[in-house]
Amino acid sequence: MAPHSALRSLLLVSFSVFLTVALGVGLPAILNASMRTVGLPETSVTECIVMLYLLFVLYVATPRIPRGLVEVQGKAVFITGCDSGFGRALAKHLHELGFTVFAGCLLKDDGGEGAKELEEFRSDRMNVVQLDVCSDEQVNRAVDDVKRKLADSERGLWAVVNNAGVSTFGEVEFTSMDTYKQVSEVNLWGTIRVTKAVLPLIRRAKGRVVNLASMYGRMGNIMRSPYCISKYGVEAFSDCLRYEMKAWGVKVSVIEPGNFIAATGILTRDVVASTANKLWKEAPSQVKEDYGKAHFDQHMALMRSYCNSGQKDVASVLDAITDAIRSKHPYTRYTPQEPHWWIRMQLMTHLPGAVSDFLYF
Repeated sequence: MAPHSALRSLLLVSFSVFLTVALGVGLPAILNASMRTVGLPETSVTECIVMLYLLFVLYVATPRIPRGLVEVQGKAVFITGCDSGFGRALAKHLHELGFTVFAGCLLKDDGGEGAKELEEFRSDRMNVVQLDVCSDEQVNRAVDDVKRKLADSERGLWAVVNNAGVSTFGEVEFTSMDTYKQVSEVNLWGTIRVTKAVLPLIRRAKGRVVNLASMYGRMGNIMRSPYCISKYGVEAFSDCLRYEMKAWGVKVSVIEPGNFIAATGILTRDVVASTANKLWKEAPSQVKEDYGKAHFDQHMALMRSYCNSGQKDVASVLDAITDAIRSKHPYTRYTPQEPHWWIRMQLMTHLPGAVSDFLYF
């Protein structure tokens, strides 16, 4: 993962110390009583707890350990969703590092600003291709373009970064089935479609597959079920692919960004307003009656409060993706998140559901 900031390290260590003190007093007493009941030594329990939390403190406070870097020269990376946000920033970053970049842009043929900006590099290492990840035809055409330009290379395609995605919100009973399908079509099926198309090239290079998931691929939240479902799917797909690709020497990594709304502009007040109008207009009359307009407006106000929230600098995400591509021993998962989101994800994925539900809902 990206090197921890001083603030994140301080918060995480403080949290681990708190847990160590809280559980170190109560948990040993309970376990020691259990040990006495079954006739086992009491001291071993306390020693194990202390050792486990010592390891936890070291894990959260230690910056990324150097694991060696692969040579950049001659390596090509295919990135989806380069019109804006993470994708466009990553294309520039990897090009600057010396990679040959194939930047897939949804709006290239329509004169999109993101595609134009990348084309202005006028570099033989920056190749902008038209790409709608929902279209088999466009995916195959883009991959054929990659093959042609790498025809003289014996290394194949080094990495694919499945970044293209969409986001939406809405309570389950207000969200249409079409919305669920559309979000998953881009976030999940688009990832699978592109990966399958480039895997022969990646296997040839013994390269990398890097999939952009989310913290919401590890935990759910109100109003976010379409997005969470699609990102949980990306997590599962990535795990299965990692197992299968191990025999080929291909490494598969998942990036789980936290809240980067401010940096990507993915959620604005105009988006919230238009989505809210659509949700209320298309909701069944029975649902409107049961929930009421006051309840609906309260949740829309909650979504408006998220506009322009989160981190404004995408450097931690770019660092994570770059490490997944360049490290000789990449991590399975990277978590570029603010400390409070990282802590929440750990609690929601490790504590009993009844406890995490009580804490956050």
